[in-house]
Amino acid sequence: MTTATPAPSAPTPEPGKPENQHKTGKAGKVGRQKETGKPGEPGKTASTAPGPGPDREGPPGRPGALRRLAARAPGRPPARGLLVLALLALVAVPAAASAWGSGSWPDALTYDVRTPLDELDAWLVDNRESHWLFLYFLLHISNNAVSAVDGVLALLQGLGWTGVTAAATVLAWLAGGADLGRRALRTAATALGTFAVIGLLDLWAPAMETLALMVVAVAAAALIGATLGLAAGLSDRCERLLRPVFDTMQVMPAFAYLLPFVLLFGIGTPSALIATVIYAAPPMARLTSLGLRGADPAALEASASLGANAWQRLITARLPLARRQMLLGLNQTIMMCLSMVVLASVIGAGGLGDEVFTALSRVDVGQALGPGIAIVLIAIWLDRTTAAAGACLDDASAPASRRRAWSVRAAAAAFVAAASAAGSAALGREWPEQWTVSISGPVNTAVGWITENLGSGIPLVGGTATWSENFARWVLNPLRDGLQGAPWWLLLLAAAALALLTGTWRTALTAVAALAAIGAMGLWPTSLNTLSQVLAALVVTLLLGVAIGVLAARVSWVDRAIRPVLDVMQTMPQFIYLIPVVALFNVGRTAAIIAAVVYALPAVVRITAQGIRETDPGALEAARSMGASTGQQLRHVQLPLARPALLLAVNQGVVLVLAIVVIGGLVGGGALGYGVVYGLQKSELGIGLTAGAAIVCLGVLLDRITQPAASRDRR
Repeated sequence: MTTATPAPSAPTPEPGKPENQHKTGKAGKVGRQKETGKPGEPGKTASTAPGPGPDREGPPGRPGALRRLAARAPGRPPARGLLVLALLALVAVPAAASAWGSGSWPDALTYDVRTPLDELDAWLVDNRESHWLFLYFLLHISNNAVSAVDGVLALLQGLGWTGVTAAATVLAWLAGGADLGRRALRTAATALGTFAVIGLLDLWAPAMETLALMVVAVAAAALIGATLGLAAGLSDRCERLLRPVFDTMQVMPAFAYLLPFVLLFGIGTPSALIATVIYAAPPMARLTSLGLRGADPAALEASASLGANAWQRLITARLPLARRQMLLGLNQTIMMCLSMVVLASVIGAGGLGDEVFTALSRVDVGQALGPGIAIVLIAIWLDRTTAAAGACLDDASAPASRRRAWSVRAAAAAFVAAASAAGSAALGREWPEQWTVSISGPVNTAVGWITENLGSGIPLVGGTATWSENFARWVLNPLRDGLQGAPWWLLLLAAAALALLTGTWRTALTAVAALAAIGAMGLWPTSLNTLSQVLAALVVTLLLGVAIGVLAARVSWVDRAIRPVLDVMQTMPQFIYLIPVVALFNVGRTAAIIAAVVYALPAVVRITAQGIRETDPGALEAARSMGASTGQQLRHVQLPLARPALLLAVNQGVVLVLAIVVIGGLVGGGALGYGVVYGLQKSELGIGLTAGAAIVCLGVLLDRITQPAASRDRR
């Protein structure tokens, strides 16, 4: 997978939006300092005046001299905005404290939003079969969604397990080049192994349900995303209108997408499908727009010089030049669809996600691991297939003849049909029962051994349960109590100050409004509990991610060793991270935080490593010529110059951590995530919707505090 998680106001999941793992995306180019001499002449410095003085570089190896090498790194914003904020606070804070107190969020500023939402839910339930909005609009969408998914599921069941396995293997082989090369064979083997393991684990039926929903969701999300990307890529006005919409959608955790559609369509396939499509469309739209806008001007000019009109230039030049970006967008859309389809089991989507959710609700790790493995293998198969198709676009050794390509496809289709017919006749359409194995018992035995022997009592180490308890006692509880005990106006001031440090007054007002909206909905303590978990997970993620990223950037074998691990971690849907941490740390807030750290780590590592690698070679050469040690080069040159990438890593970490901390409500994380789960399971949508709205506000707050700095530095 090529993203860094989700994603991004950066264009790629643009890997996460991670375009919007899910923000996802790669760090932008780091600004380069103005060179003071040629690379071959490192001895030349900015100042050659004899004698001491303020402009003198100083003796070689001194930190002051090295800092001047990074003088072109982005500096701190002026303090004028903070001074104005302090003056406003001198007037506003005493008045607010005298009127509403200085403790937690005042009741006088809290509004009942739950009752109107419950009344709206009741009205929708009562009028779902009679009101014109449902009869002539929403009901058609719901019926078409169900019909489409049922049609694809019927096709998969009609092909039988041999036909589906053959079709997936052939599709992967065609994507890899349709030859006997290593890439094509490796991609085909991945597909074959994926479906063989699914059958062996006795998960064929739920896997087909997941695939059917996936096929429809990917097709709809790709079509909608490509259409919006086409509009944004060809029209500046559309691009300006869509950009804030995509930015907001990228900071919304996946959980927040489910509730509004449950309100409109109820529990079941329509809500899951529509939520998945809307969640996964932005990466396709942003990368399509990026590809169209990045088309080679010379090629467009040549096309125009030949008399092509705007439509012909789009078909013959712009779209072919943008196809690599569009394929990357399709890859991101597929990964996000799979992630959301699995998570949508909470609202009755069925499939493999339902198997995981049911097992986790009973804390049955052995029962959850089998479908978790199947989901991960499907993610790897889809990711490798789309990646191989992208690699073939520039491969000169790919089949050169269109006639040969069509003949290969026809032979592949004939092979799939023959495999389906022969397999169904000889072995049946369902995977044979005698070819299945159960891993639930051995896995639960292993989990019991881990809990008994590694949970506590290990000399000098303690154990996983001990670590979990101590982390909650010494880190989470004090952080939560500190936030909940702080005056409400102090937290608003802190949000405004942090937003001003990284952005503008508009950014500060947005951050303050998002935090105030949380208090107005009556979710102040619960949201601060979630915020404490996000901050704790973010600190751990940044400490590990930056350290590993720096090491990977400076030591080549480390980069090679962790690359496949990061690739696999970035293809895993969000839901799956909960399974191993529950096995090791049991349910609770610590388990949710560890899952969040593991989920966000690949994006932070990759963005940090890229920023360090792109440090200006001239600056490093000058630092070495002055006798700087490796540590001095890192502290005084590479890290300052990589500040834009580091800020982007912080932003990606915040968004990705929030997504998993909220899902952690399924395994005892509590706070806002529990409110969403409770609202969905008990049909208390007033509780669930307010918790979901608070999650969105928290995401906007954290994104606005970190994202503007990264955006400004990239500009």
